[in-house]
Amino acid sequence: MLLLPRTTYFLSRFLLSFPKYPAAAVFLRPSHLGFRFSALNLHSPIKSRGSRFSTSTPAMREGSGDRDDLVILGIETSCDDTAAAVVRGNGEILSQVVASQADLLAQYGGVAPKMAEEAHSRVIDQVVQEALDKAKLHEKDLTAVAVTIGPGLSLCLRVGVQKAREIAGKFQLPIVGVHHMEAHALVTRLIERELQFPFMALLISGGHNLLVLACDLGHYIQLGTTIDDAIGEAYDKTAKWLGLDMRRSGGPAVEELAREGDPESIKFSIPMKQHDDCNFSYAGLKTQVRREISSKNINADTPIDSLTNEDRRTRADIAASFQRVAVLHLEERCARAIEWAFKIKPSIKYLVVAGGVASNQYVRTRLDHVAKKRGLQLLCPPPGLWVMIAWTGIEHFCLGRFEPPPPPDELKDAWFDVRPRWPLGEEYAEGRSEARSMRKARIYPSLTSLIQGAAKEQG
Repeated sequence: MLLLPRTTYFLSRFLLSFPKYPAAAVFLRPSHLGFRFSALNLHSPIKSRGSRFSTSTPAMREGSGDRDDLVILGIETSCDDTAAAVVRGNGEILSQVVASQADLLAQYGGVAPKMAEEAHSRVIDQVVQEALDKAKLHEKDLTAVAVTIGPGLSLCLRVGVQKAREIAGKFQLPIVGVHHMEAHALVTRLIERELQFPFMALLISGGHNLLVLACDLGHYIQLGTTIDDAIGEAYDKTAKWLGLDMRRSGGPAVEELAREGDPESIKFSIPMKQHDDCNFSYAGLKTQVRREISSKNINADTPIDSLTNEDRRTRADIAASFQRVAVLHLEERCARAIEWAFKIKPSIKYLVVAGGVASNQYVRTRLDHVAKKRGLQLLCPPPGLWVMIAWTGIEHFCLGRFEPPPPPDELKDAWFDVRPRWPLGEEYAEGRSEARSMRKARIYPSLTSLIQGAAKEQG
């Protein structure tokens, strides 16, 4: 998240800000973007006196008066919702505010990046201010600002990063750049206090399917990912082609209609049966669904509520059959990933399922069976928990992983580090896919590799 042309000025501003961080040690280290700096408090006020835990466990929420003083603002604009939240270091949620783009989703049948960016820009100031007002705080009361820097839509990510840097520069606050998918996994630790590393995580949303083994904070092994489309994208397109109400997004609409249908009525093929890995593909299933809809002469412009009983049943059968196969694909991949995870970390006890699609009750029920059969407990954070960016910021801030305050006079049109395609962890050797549809666009080094590289340089 650094601006390369201002390195010298940047460092001088940071050194002048040291009164906010007593006994701080500065480590200057190169990164793939130029220079990065970290302030580490050697007095470690975040860790409670005589504590029984390390800074990478949820227990640090308990008994530390110093940690209670931490207050972080989190900002999220990676895709189609503008969100901000304020959270204390002990996990107390002071506020969370979200501005939905549901009407745009309905109008365009999905996310239109340019329209989404403009929507973010219109409401970002209001959303952040409302989050601060509800928390009864001013920017000067904050300890740091956390913001999603990837993965996501580049145009949308930039809106949040620019706002975060504006606040951080004006009030000389550190910034924590957050990985959106890591935040989905870690927010469960805010809700479920027993969740400690290592654990398995399946992260499923409109743009991502990701199976990871979470070894520690910032250390992830990627067991599987999508080679084309994610399950949320498949739900959205199916809902659009069936003429369903997209204002709630496609997932809930398809799930609701599927309850009326016969999941065995249409024999869609399960994706990637010939691949013995943990990767996902939903492009082929989408094609199957579209062909089935076309063969039934379904007109998506005809509202579902105005259909005859027979026509409604036809659409419900398609929805149910699609959902059965889409989730079967999740089950198969997840089962294999758990086997791999036990080879690496035999002590895992939990399977975390998070992301927008995790709110689907059919998905939860099926994956609960997968987890229990293999001796794991399924954990799912409640939907609409927009504090995840702030909470992830807290977790990393407590380990000294943050950037120094930007200069107060930073140009608004400056170049920012956003990472539209940003892996969370390094690939597990057995999980590497040779599928021809694997995207080859430029990808940033994974979060895990960056953190491990920085640790080696500091050591």
